[in-house]
This record gives sequence, C-alpha cells and structure tokens, in this order.
Amino acid sequence: MLDYEISPAEAALLLKEKKARLIDVREPWEFHTASIVGSVLMPMGDVPSRAHQELDPDERLVVLCHHGVRSLNTTVWLRDQGFEQAQSLRGGIDAWSAEVDSAVPRY
Repeated sequence: MLDYEISPAEAALLLKEKKARLIDVREPWEFHTASIVGSVLMPMGDVPSRAHQELDPDERLVVLCHHGVRSLNTTVWLRDQGFEQAQSLRGGIDAWSAEVDSAVPRY
C-alpha cells in the first residue's frame, strides 16, 4: 500500500509522466491566489458529495492544500471510501512552491 503522503518531487514526477491526477482541496480564493497547472479544484467540504461522481477509485490521486493538513485529512477519508491510491502532497502547495516550482506564489 502507498504511503499516505508523497513528497513534492515525487508528485512532480508522477504528474510529468501523467500517472496521477492532482486534486486541490483548498477554498476557491486560495486556488485563485496560487495553483498548480492541471489541478482540479474540489474544496474539502465538497469532497464527500463529489468524490464518487468525479473521481475514479482506481486512479492515482495526489491531494493538496496549503500546508498539507487538510489534504492529509481528505486523503484518509478517500482511502476509507476505497480510493486506495490517494496520497497527500507533503507540505502542500507551499512546499511545492519552495521545492518544485518557485513561479507558484506563496501566501
């Protein structure tokens, strides 16, 4: 079984190879402040009502938020719902900006 968290560098490689889908569980204002190209906005509060309609339980999912707390909680919930390949981006978009793409604004 996959770890519950994935590093920004590991996630970047998966995304570059198109082997994962990026799910952003922050609020819309946060997404508009800073986001990663190709990510899907699905605020944490919307996940329970949208996950089973919009996400594939067999797909590799990388879940992100600002610092990694909301995304880890969402990942645990998704795993409990059968999305066994969901992982939280360790450190969130803040770590992504610091370690992978400094063009993504930090806030």
